Amino acid sequence: MNHEVKDYKVNLIEKKQLIITGKGDDNLWNNAMMLTDFCSPWDTEKPSKITFRALWDTEKLFFNFTVLDSSIHIEKQNDSIDSINNSDRVELFFRPDDSMNPYYCLEMDTDARLMDFMAHPNKNLDFSWNWPKDDIVVKSSVKEDSFTVEGSISIQSLNDFNLIKNNKIETGIFRAKYSPDKSGNFEPTWITWVNPNTETPNFHIASSFGILILKE
Repeated sequence: MNHEVKDYKVNLIEKKQLIITGKGDDNLWNNAMMLTDFCSPWDTEKPSKITFRALWDTEKLFFNFTVLDSSIHIEKQNDSIDSINNSDRVELFFRPDDSMNPYYCLEMDTDARLMDFMAHPNKNLDFSWNWPKDDIVVKSSVKEDSFTVEGSISIQSLNDFNLIKNNKIETGIFRAKYSPDKSGNFEPTWITWVNPNTETPNFHIASSFGILILKE
């Protein structure tokens, strides 16, 4: 099934100006386009509002998720992958091309815990791999009715992983929202920028990606 490729324009700002606090409160964010076009194709209920923004300054790609949510679910038994995997979170996936061999995943919860891994087709996930620590920053904050996750990724690391081509980055932008079912078990609702047109939820598929365009 052909689907229109979505893109988002990442505006350029001056170097070393934007400060990541976790609150998304730097005035430079006013220069970013607001992306609110998210859906949950496998669910009848419309997801609560997500606003995604991105900027870059030739050295870093900055991202900012603000999510309306007054009942955040976070599992904090420990900081393991399983614990983050069972918590409300936002996600960025990057790939060099649509072969997705490999692609790179950053999943961040409301406590700014990062689950980062490299993946290959058919959900072959390598959790022993990590994004270089010096090349990524993730911070977060929680209010009564919303949370913010913001951060930066070095342009150098994106280039090292062959993720920028002609100023374009093929990117998936997602959210996982956990809510209790009738038995009190927390089950995820999967929310995505690009509808992958799959029968069941699947972000690990070529059709779930759009394009970030780095503006000069």
